[in-house]
Amino acid sequence: MKTLRLAVLPGDGIGIEVTETTLPVFEKLGVPVDVQFGDIGWEFWKKEGNPVPERTWELIESSDATMIAAITSKPHAQAMAELSQELRETGVSYLSPVIQLRQRLGLFANVRPVFSIPGNPRQIADNMNFTVIRENTEGLYAGFDFSPIPDELFEFIQRKKGARSSWQMESPMDGAVALRLMTRDGVKRLLHFAFQCARDQGYPRVTWVDKPNVMRESGQFCLDILEEVAAEYPGIPWEVQNVDATAMWMVRDPGHFGVIVSENQFGDILSDLGAGLMGGLGLAPSANLGAEKAYFEPVHGSAPKHAGKGIVNPSAMFLTTSLTLKHHGYTDQADAIQRAVASVIEEGKVLTYDLGGNATTREMADAILARL
Repeated sequence: MKTLRLAVLPGDGIGIEVTETTLPVFEKLGVPVDVQFGDIGWEFWKKEGNPVPERTWELIESSDATMIAAITSKPHAQAMAELSQELRETGVSYLSPVIQLRQRLGLFANVRPVFSIPGNPRQIADNMNFTVIRENTEGLYAGFDFSPIPDELFEFIQRKKGARSSWQMESPMDGAVALRLMTRDGVKRLLHFAFQCARDQGYPRVTWVDKPNVMRESGQFCLDILEEVAAEYPGIPWEVQNVDATAMWMVRDPGHFGVIVSENQFGDILSDLGAGLMGGLGLAPSANLGAEKAYFEPVHGSAPKHAGKGIVNPSAMFLTTSLTLKHHGYTDQADAIQRAVASVIEEGKVLTYDLGGNATTREMADAILARL
């Protein structure tokens, strides 16, 4: 087997703990990997004014795969407050490492599998097997978020106000605005990815989720592209749902879904709902994929209140490792990890607090490794 050059970025908080307990999985499976650790996250923002140092970009570019464990991100005011005066004077501004990675590497698809695990005491249903695919680079998270409102936009809004007397703004300082950017290329590549995913993995349908009855123009723009792309996949059923209805049906009838695909904000919300259906963020892996590069991360974040306690669930990091291996052709090893995690949960003897047990992170990780 070819050696997999793997960049591992533990990041912040519990990321360090789940990384340490999960990495032995490669040796256990006999997968040849060259692990190179890199720097990312809040500590490097505070020390260097950059949460993704240039040396980390170089590591990512030279690696076959990148795994990130957890990243702390805070609002702008807090980010600036934690910088030294010396760094503030350089004019640096904080941009989430996740957004930097997705935009700079062109990782347009965030893939979040949702599945049942027999015996899981926290999952909502036993018949779940679908994937949420969220657009990663545009939509409402494209970065066009303003306060105060730029003069040109303020003038445009004032001209459009008409009978909307509830819009009481005397100046640009009296409001904020965020723009939802949808591009033809962005929507088209996302939908092709979703239909191809349904074809490759045998999902029963593709569900496009939006709010076209309210966002009429951008919604219709996307629907036109959907019809165009769907015509290229005649054997795959598809449908359109409003995001609020989808949230309800994910809870009431999760077995209905195959691939749920959506723009950035709606996909963000629905993918976390999917994690909740599985039993929590401690079970939720994700992949961020583009035409050339990819990175993989558990969904749970850095969880500062739990950092250093050794109590968090390592399953999401194991399942993220499974996604990493599968993406790079190690299908049997990837499936073995998923079976091992499911086996430990089904047995129910060594579970962390979020699954109703009292095991430590390392104890549950060791139990998973033992099943391999």
